[in-house]
Amino acid sequence: MKLEVEQKFRVADLDAVRTRIAELGGSPSGVVEQRDTYFRHPSRDFAQTGEALRIRRTGDQAVVTYKGAKLDQTVKTRPELEFPLAESGQPQRQLLELLGFTAVAEVCKHREAYHLTHSGLQLEVTLDKVEGVGTFVEVEAIAELGDPTSAQQAVQGLAAALGLSDLEPRSYLRMLLESRDR
Repeated sequence: MKLEVEQKFRVADLDAVRTRIAELGGSPSGVVEQRDTYFRHPSRDFAQTGEALRIRRTGDQAVVTYKGAKLDQTVKTRPELEFPLAESGQPQRQLLELLGFTAVAEVCKHREAYHLTHSGLQLEVTLDKVEGVGTFVEVEAIAELGDPTSAQQAVQGLAAALGLSDLEPRSYLRMLLESRDR
């Protein structure tokens, strides 16, 4: 099983980060619109366990993602399973609902992705404009289950090299739900 290793930062000026990514040799890998539908488990409180289940739609493609409980809080590290869906996600959503899962919210974002090598590891940096939440930069690496230390250090090192400092530990889903509660 793979581990997602990431940090998210609130950023006011995405252009400055774009410029710094280019200076560090990053290469763009695409701009997409994503719609993430998150689900509540029928008998387990994902907000308490730190887990997440979503269907992500990007154009006519859909992917199911399960994110396990966090293994580290500073550099968010957790198991992640992801698999593509054969169709746009509607039959799978119906299946989840028939099994007792309920949709919690939909997070919509405009995402620019870049790839960089840092500390000998391939990392992804995304510039996100999230509806109703704000603008952010995520720095992510994928590690093998067992020892994520080098990936965690690479993520922190690249974030520092990009000048990112306003660490945001909450998920986009949590921030969206909290903004609705106000």
